[in-house]
Amino acid sequence: MKKLIGSKNRFLAGITLLFTLLSISGSCTKSSTYNTPSGNTTASNTGSNTGSKGSSVPGANEVWIQNMTFDPSSITVTAGTTVTWTNKDAIGHTVTSDSGFFDSGNIGTNGTYSYMFATEGTFNYHCKVHPAMIASVTVTVPVMPVTSPGY
Repeated sequence: MKKLIGSKNRFLAGITLLFTLLSISGSCTKSSTYNTPSGNTTASNTGSNTGSKGSSVPGANEVWIQNMTFDPSSITVTAGTTVTWTNKDAIGHTVTSDSGFFDSGNIGTNGTYSYMFATEGTFNYHCKVHPAMIASVTVTVPVMPVTSPGY
């Protein structure tokens, strides 16, 4: 009888510990904001599973990290545009510029990372954790309409 009570107490203690750990891990999020000379960046590990309009595809200026790829793998924006990446995989990824312009750090599941592209050029990037994951952002200068002098 004594052996049965001791086993029951250990079982209840184990269950309590498990629930405590699950409640703590579920409440942890990462969020930070900082500026760089080439643009503004923000990272957050909270987000949703849909594009900006609730669709099943990324919205304008969005890149989804899913199935171990960046979707889309290339995106073209005008200077001054902020691109947001959302991690839809069950494992962490990074968004890391090949030339050191930006680095998201680890982005957890449903986490997001945003970067404002201020200058023209093509910016290749990859995931530090999974180097085969590669993509690019092409930034163009907005074209100003040509107007005639109206003499």
